[in-house]
Amino acid sequence: MPIKLAILGILLEKDMHPYEIRTIMKDRSLDRNAKMQIGSLYYAVEQLCKQGSIEAVEVIKSSNRPDKTVYRITDKGKIYFEKLLLRMFEEIEPVCRPIYTALAFAWKGDQEKIAAILKKRILEAEHQVNYLYEVYRSHIGTVPRSVLHLMAGNYEHAKTELNWLKRLYKDAAAGQLNQYGGDPVLDEND
Repeated sequence: MPIKLAILGILLEKDMHPYEIRTIMKDRSLDRNAKMQIGSLYYAVEQLCKQGSIEAVEVIKSSNRPDKTVYRITDKGKIYFEKLLLRMFEEIEPVCRPIYTALAFAWKGDQEKIAAILKKRILEAEHQVNYLYEVYRSHIGTVPRSVLHLMAGNYEHAKTELNWLKRLYKDAAAGQLNQYGGDPVLDEND
């Protein structure tokens, strides 16, 4: 459903074809917040069209490229958009990530190998933090504040994850993942 909300929300801005929608999703980092593959984008466009939430307004023909169908949101689509929007604000979904399951058993694993993997993840996380900050900064004044909040949230979550990975790496590198007791993991002053 997040992909349908994204399509409808973007079409509220202007009529466009699916590739333009995808470009805006990527530009605003919406693809980070939901699994939005290009194939599922076209499928969702087809479904929204079948249910009358969007409609084709133009087909752009090109001799050397596939035809591009431009869509617009309908009145029915605007009502559906509002319904999806409010439902997404109400939805509380647990964060499920493979590393969480692995972490529950990390104390039984090879600490050096885990530390090496975490070191690579930290480098990737640092890149993500920098990238997301630049995405945020580059959109100031060009998108509504709600979109800036999304971008700021992505940046802040990535920064928090980076700090968590660094703390986890420190314990793994010291071979402490299998120890009981010791210093608290969290700094009590935070």
